[in-house]
Amino acid sequence: MLIEGLYTIEALKNTDSEIIAGIKLNANHEIFKGHFPGNPIMPGVCMMQIIKEITEKVLDKNLFLQTSTNIKFMAKINPNVNPDLIINIAYSEEEGILKIKNSSYFEDSLALKLNAKYKIID
Repeated sequence: MLIEGLYTIEALKNTDSEIIAGIKLNANHEIFKGHFPGNPIMPGVCMMQIIKEITEKVLDKNLFLQTSTNIKFMAKINPNVNPDLIINIAYSEEEGILKIKNSSYFEDSLALKLNAKYKIID
């Protein structure tokens, strides 16, 4: 975990082509004191890292972000208000490249959409 203590995985389900993870953000984590004081918002780059880490953990592979064709931050994630997130990751692998399509939610709100390709590293 790159940012230790930022989140915990509460639930995890994996099929042949999809990962569904339930995570809980640590609203007391140091990162929220600077982003932003008095109005904490989950940094987008941290969400991208969480998606990568969950994918690596479930698939037991090391990944390196190669390209991202679509990143849309749809709603602000305030860890004090919405600490529980659902991370949906559809994936496929071809010739050493892992393609993912992510949708991340809190309650009924879509917070993030991400399409990316990761190089699988030995």
